[in-house]
Amino acid sequence: MSGVLATSAYTNYFNVNGGYLQGAITGAMAGGSFFGTLASSFIADKMSRKTAIQIAAIVWIIGSIFQTAANGIALLVFGRVIAGMGAGIASAMVPVYQAEIAPKEIRGRVVSLQQFAITVGILVQYFIQYGSSFIDGGPKNPNQSTLAFRIPWGIQIFPATLLAVGMFFVPYSPRWLAGQDRWEEAIRVLANLHGNGDIGHPKVLAQYREIEEAMTFEREVGDSAFKALTQPRMMSRVILTVSIQMWSQLCGMNVMMYYIVYMMQAAGVHNLLLTASIQYILNVALTLPAILFIDTWGRRPSLLYGAFSMMVLLFVVAILEAIYGVPNPRTDPSLNHISWLIIDNPPVSRAIVACSYLFVCTFAVTWGPTSWTYASEIFPTGIRAKAVSLATASNWAWNCALAFAVPTLFQKINWRMYIVFGVFNLCAFVQVWLTVRETKGKTLEEMEEVFESGRPAWRGVSRGSRLDRLQRDIAEGTVKVRLSGRRYQEL
Repeated sequence: MSGVLATSAYTNYFNVNGGYLQGAITGAMAGGSFFGTLASSFIADKMSRKTAIQIAAIVWIIGSIFQTAANGIALLVFGRVIAGMGAGIASAMVPVYQAEIAPKEIRGRVVSLQQFAITVGILVQYFIQYGSSFIDGGPKNPNQSTLAFRIPWGIQIFPATLLAVGMFFVPYSPRWLAGQDRWEEAIRVLANLHGNGDIGHPKVLAQYREIEEAMTFEREVGDSAFKALTQPRMMSRVILTVSIQMWSQLCGMNVMMYYIVYMMQAAGVHNLLLTASIQYILNVALTLPAILFIDTWGRRPSLLYGAFSMMVLLFVVAILEAIYGVPNPRTDPSLNHISWLIIDNPPVSRAIVACSYLFVCTFAVTWGPTSWTYASEIFPTGIRAKAVSLATASNWAWNCALAFAVPTLFQKINWRMYIVFGVFNLCAFVQVWLTVRETKGKTLEEMEEVFESGRPAWRGVSRGSRLDRLQRDIAEGTVKVRLSGRRYQEL
């Protein structure tokens, strides 16, 4: 959306220039995503994670068609709500699917690929918008063709089509198959994923046994319905993941991505779209270290470092704007949606741009991938989709609220807005320190031990994995796993 905000084609055709109306248009997609995430768990538990992702792609295609054909704000908002529902389903179920098929050693990397794909998609779409903005002489031409925004919105159909078709060629989640009592299919998928097709591989047998024991325990305690989320041992995890997703929005990244053009205008930057494009490139580039090292440095350190660093950067931006900024003199109608400006002070403008770049880099390395990874791995299989859908709904609810509120914040409280988001990061840091437990190197079935150990979160968890010990015992022949009848024997 950000790439079309500064084009005459968009502002003239829809007669919108910031404020509540632009907030409503931007927030419509997040609003649709909120409802999509709530519906996602029902689809994923009933029809599989794989099918839910395909449905999400189809819904996105329908929404994109409505956006491309929009002849007014009403149809544009409707299309964004529909597309948002598809995005909501996908954003909730893709990390669940990834977590359920990935080996524990690289689960963080695999789930982080979702965030990397998101950043690549944002970057590609931004440059498509940037290129389209030069149609009919550029974004300042008052008679610019509507192709400047219809082309970017129409192109959204193609990657969704690839996703819908491509999902036919990937396996079902072995844990979902086990939950449906399709054990023969589950063991074959585990063998293909972790044993080069060998059903008798020690790692495959060890995972099979862990999944079976976890499923048996969940059924005995009834951990398969929404009411299970209200049990004390689960409610604390639900609150934790909902909070992490909330902080991932309230940290200020929403401002930096949706309304980067507004921020650059307030900072006195003239080449808006090009300057903003660097930020999108950095968002992609700095997600790569997170993919490579999240399973090395862990989830907890990433969240702590990220919250603290983003807090400092936001405070620096607030200080610079407070000291060197002035009220908007209203001499340029194109800046009427901003109430505070940096005027003719290139060093300060460059400093604010640098802080925004560093902020995006910090988020990309830390909270961006880690917030999705953590939510997808700490719940039992029977309620994982439901719990993640609630956490993701929190993300989209705050995304929607901020998309609607930020244009008004630029007008009403200007530089003080950065202080508000900086304080949010401070709150996030405190909660992470007190409640987030490290999960790297643990299987999904070991999360019960991680969260019920009784140790404070800041004390860490025991090293090593039960799966490694079981795999070693199977390889040495001290433990036998019999697949027939879904039973195992210990010798």
